[in-house]
Amino acid sequence: MTGKKGTEEAFRASIVSDRRPWGLFRRYPHENAGSIKIVTVDPGGVLSLQLHEKRDEFWVVLDPGLEVVVGDRAWRPAAGEEVFVPRRTAHRARNLGAVPARFMEIWIGKSSESDIVRLKDEYNRR
Repeated sequence: MTGKKGTEEAFRASIVSDRRPWGLFRRYPHENAGSIKIVTVDPGGVLSLQLHEKRDEFWVVLDPGLEVVVGDRAWRPAAGEEVFVPRRTAHRARNLGAVPARFMEIWIGKSSESDIVRLKDEYNRR
């Protein structure tokens, strides 16, 4: 699938939701994921403003308190909100809350931690 929108649509189309007597589950595609991780941001913590050349990312916000920036859009997503981060798009997360806040990050495409292009970093990392 080519293009940012096509990748996002294909990924979202592969998500399976199933209602059970006890509630609901959502299964995210992971067969081609480069990584799946839970990111915890401390109160006042902020990830670098960054982009990636080799991967898109799909985030599932787990806790309230985060501010998310993707491209020109900044907002405070609700817990459970799903966020698509296209490759080569500046993005970051910041915790504006008083307790740690988490999101699940799925890499779409084979990549590594070295595929981080930091545009701005509060901790002076390169």
